[in-house]
Amino acid sequence: MNRRKIISFANQKGGVGKTTSSVNIAACLASKGFSVLLTDADPQGNATSGLGVNKRTAAGTVYDLVIGRKSAAEAVCATGVKNLSLIPSSIDLVAAELELVDTPRRESRLRDALNPIRDKFDFIIIDCPPSLGLITLNSLTASDAVVIPLLCEYYSLEGLSQLTNTVKSVKKLYNGRLELLGVLINMYDGRLNLTAQVMNELKKYFADKLFRTPIPRNVKLSEAPSYGMTIIDYDRNSKGAAAYSAVTEEFIERCR
Repeated sequence: MNRRKIISFANQKGGVGKTTSSVNIAACLASKGFSVLLTDADPQGNATSGLGVNKRTAAGTVYDLVIGRKSAAEAVCATGVKNLSLIPSSIDLVAAELELVDTPRRESRLRDALNPIRDKFDFIIIDCPPSLGLITLNSLTASDAVVIPLLCEYYSLEGLSQLTNTVKSVKKLYNGRLELLGVLINMYDGRLNLTAQVMNELKKYFADKLFRTPIPRNVKLSEAPSYGMTIIDYDRNSKGAAAYSAVTEEFIERCR
């Protein structure tokens, strides 16, 4: 299978289910036997804690990679999920944008760090920060494709337009192979009129990019990270687990 190997989950808006999606799709890929590396590029480190990894005791973080203090191989750590490894994040990553301001090729630091290990994994998933700053630029420059998690709200539509323009700019300036893999709807509630209106707008402009299965509002998805678990380990029979399993199948199809 000709897979896209490095895929960012990006949205400059917070609270759209970006980390939930990157963690659970990574876990679903791992459960299907793929070797997966989740790279937590969000200074909040929610993907790290959501997998039960202690940020304080990590051997290395994404911050160490982008400032050149450690290699990716040194920073990779195991998780409690079979076939799923992690490069953790920490709050130090907030400072990286200032520290790299005068660094040549500063947009390529993460790509250069991941290149030596990319062939060790079937998929590298990058959880981006909720901004369009230098760390997100690094993530997109390192990636073959990007998934945009979204809520069914009008503000999300405005943000989607801005983000797709950013993806086009990165493709033109830094990374000619970057593609939009898909738009993933999170916290979907089909009973709301607003949901139907926003879905109709999305289908007008992104029909071929919308993942077929939206991720529903599901309390189990909200509970799982507090136990340091993915949804398929926390409650494999939940609606959230079923939805992420279906999305992962389509994710693999799109990566062919």
